[in-house]
Amino acid sequence: MIRRIFTTLAAIFVFATPSISEELKLAVTTSFHNSGLSDILLPALFEDTGIEAQLLVVGTGQALRLGQAGDVDAILVHSRAAEDAFIAAGFATHRREIMYNDFVLIGPAADPAQAGQAHNVTEALWAVSSGAAPFVSRGDDSGTHKREASLWENAGIQPETADWYRATGSGMGAALNTAAGIDAYILSDRASWLNFGNKAGLLLVFEGDEALFNQYAYLPINPELHPHAKSDLAAQLENWLTSERAQSLIDAYEIDGEKLFTFNATR
Repeated sequence: MIRRIFTTLAAIFVFATPSISEELKLAVTTSFHNSGLSDILLPALFEDTGIEAQLLVVGTGQALRLGQAGDVDAILVHSRAAEDAFIAAGFATHRREIMYNDFVLIGPAADPAQAGQAHNVTEALWAVSSGAAPFVSRGDDSGTHKREASLWENAGIQPETADWYRATGSGMGAALNTAAGIDAYILSDRASWLNFGNKAGLLLVFEGDEALFNQYAYLPINPELHPHAKSDLAAQLENWLTSERAQSLIDAYEIDGEKLFTFNATR
């Protein structure tokens, strides 16, 4: 009887246990993770392929450094110039665009700098600078921070030493929390803003400039440089991320009826 019970339990265990998964390390940006999209994509990825993606959630700069060191098998980031340099240095085999959204300028509901009345993002930043309104920067070498720095540079403004400029050295969620706490302006990707739960007195005050376009791209690590990189799994993940299944999930993902990402991978 005892043997029969054990045999039955073993059969149930085997039946209920999925096939052994294959693990892949993927460095992703905090903005992607904060959006909540990874919670939609990863279970579907596992269901379709058996690949269990272990996410390392960091800024773009740190993701690139992890890739350079061979500590991950692929990266998903959003800073074109840095990505091109990464490929040119031989750390990735190629770059594949997956999806995009945009950056938005968040600020106090009263918009004391009147940044919301600007015709473009340069005027909006000049409004913040001229009014010496508090501005929170991630200051963490992330894709968002890199874009923010380029926008200030294009506007001819050097805010780093100004009293109203506060760099946190943190991820998107933590930086948004800081901005909410001191009623400050901040540049955010749209997805993180929509999924942010502690908006306090902040609102989206400026959007729509072409300079705020935000492309996410997938880069598999070069196995010739790092032979231990799981290039076969990275290729399977890339194929899945550019599939019709992934497209339907990405394009359908909404918060409060607002779409967060647009799939634009080529096949």
